[in-house]
Amino acid sequence: MDCNRCDQDAVMHAAYSGSHLCADHFRESVAKRVRRRIRRDDLVPQDATPENPQTWVIGLSGGKDSVVLTQLLHDTFDDDPRIELVGLTIHEGIEGYRDKSVDACVELSDDLGIHHELVSYAEEFGVRMDDVVEDDPENMAACAYCGVFRRDLLSTYADELEADLLLTGHNLDDEAQTALMNFLEGDVEQIAKHFDASLGPLSKREDQSEFVPRAKPLRDVPEKEVALYAHLEDLPAHITECPHASEAYRGEIQQLLYELEENHPGTRHSIISGYEEVAEIAADEFSGDDGADLQECVECGSTTTREVCRKCSLLEALV
Repeated sequence: MDCNRCDQDAVMHAAYSGSHLCADHFRESVAKRVRRRIRRDDLVPQDATPENPQTWVIGLSGGKDSVVLTQLLHDTFDDDPRIELVGLTIHEGIEGYRDKSVDACVELSDDLGIHHELVSYAEEFGVRMDDVVEDDPENMAACAYCGVFRRDLLSTYADELEADLLLTGHNLDDEAQTALMNFLEGDVEQIAKHFDASLGPLSKREDQSEFVPRAKPLRDVPEKEVALYAHLEDLPAHITECPHASEAYRGEIQQLLYELEENHPGTRHSIISGYEEVAEIAADEFSGDDGADLQECVECGSTTTREVCRKCSLLEALV
């Protein structure tokens, strides 16, 4: 099959749009969607200048999503002195898994010439995920522990690096899954928080000056297209599932979306489009009323809604 835009062989077919694209036009399409999302979310402020540049910290795990996002942001802003990119990698302490992805992060950062920071659970918290999974004092899934620790380190180091923005590689599938889970759980307040945390344009989000704002420029690109982009660009991505991954509910939602997308192409895009509109309405409704006062954790000083933050509570249980 020929590309819709030239006479080269197509490397992909997007059922949701009917497009057949060759390698060059496919890469151009992905880059265009990411740049459009950057504009729509107002990620580059008007007052950004070469003298007052923005620091964008990327959560660089070494997986396909974060590696592709880093490459695309570098390609977009390499010649723009208003934006400085920093890669932030977190080593959870998972034997035979994270070491290889850290190598991918180092290789990519060196190739692109961007600053790279590596932090670990072992150095920061005195724990390794392999040991956490074995002990499991709270009888929780591994992802529940890891998610708390990871979010804490991303926020902490984004703040230490004086980041203006924290960017993560969530793709269209990730966001459609989260949207559907929030709908099915009937958690309107969580939908509002989702918008303010990372979905809405920066100018429309509720002021959360206690936190470095987050953004997801890759969220219009399906997961399989992210993987194809990494392959075509020969990027050093470590494409292996975490051995402790155990989010059973999300897995069910993922499978459901696969089937819906197969039978009704464009389902993921429709979910996200409607979800973001509803999330903005919910955010307006809950604006200034999160139901709890923010305070400093008595153990670590991080911003939380309780006396002892969730991270410190889990660490105490692991002692």
